[in-house]
Amino acid sequence: MDQPGRGVSQTSSISRRDLFRLTLSGGYGLALGGLLDVRAVRAATGDLKLSNVSEFTTSCNFCSCGCGMIAAVRDGKLLKMEGDYDHIVNRGALCVKGISMFATHASSQRLTKPRYRAPGSDRWQEISWDDAIARVAKKIRETRDQTWMATEMVDAPDLSVDRASGDRLQSAPQFIPLKGGKRAVPVNRTDAIGFMGGAQNTNEECYLFQKAARLLGMSYVEHQARL
Repeated sequence: MDQPGRGVSQTSSISRRDLFRLTLSGGYGLALGGLLDVRAVRAATGDLKLSNVSEFTTSCNFCSCGCGMIAAVRDGKLLKMEGDYDHIVNRGALCVKGISMFATHASSQRLTKPRYRAPGSDRWQEISWDDAIARVAKKIRETRDQTWMATEMVDAPDLSVDRASGDRLQSAPQFIPLKGGKRAVPVNRTDAIGFMGGAQNTNEECYLFQKAARLLGMSYVEHQARL
């Protein structure tokens, strides 16, 4: 019970500061409720929620700088692309080409299906991805078989290496002049096919590309930014 002469309990008292805050909060609430249609606002902001947007990192595909980018995608559609501020190369900055990279993906003239033009034809026809892959594999196999070089005649000295010797100075590798002219050496390659990589490929992808190119016998392996 309250003591005589003390009035109401201190636990139920409201300070002037609290009363001022409640008055302002109530006034703001009434003002917003009268000016805005809450249901309409919720309906309009439903399409703008970031919960339906997924972001992933990628690299700019124009040159060999390897600038990092962040792509925002919703329902399989690219919304925007911007520089990656956490990337060690560009720190979020992009050049003129990098800024316009979004247009290369969103352009209405971008091809989304492979096309094939038969020899002597004046028009392109759309084909399936399976058909395109089969055609490319067939061309590579035919070209490789027709131009394959198992050996090559060279006039080069032999390299003598004594791996059993412990003295690396006295038993250093030495070239021994070849007598008798040219001789056949195994090369296992084709000079009719080349491979060109791109600036957007990762280190892991480049490793697999190199493996595939060397297994096919390609000696001409280049990079987009060098040409």
